[in-house]
Amino acid sequence: DSCRLAVDRAGEDRAAGSVAASDAFFPFADGPGILLEAGVKAIVQPGGSVRDEETIEAAKAAGVTMYFTGTRHFFH
Repeated sequence: DSCRLAVDRAGEDRAAGSVAASDAFFPFADGPGILLEAGVKAIVQPGGSVRDEETIEAAKAAGVTMYFTGTRHFFH
């Protein structure tokens, strides 16, 4: 939901060509898929999901750079 909210709040015209940053890893590739469909050109995230490879492959297929910080940016 957070990726869809980000695109909706930015508006598709502002989302296209932007960089998306997340404070948490993406547990599935569907979130980044929403960003990729909106035209995001780079994604920054901490990584650490057991499904990181799926997210990496989705970004590669779209020609989008994905940066992994390796640092968790929030705590429960």
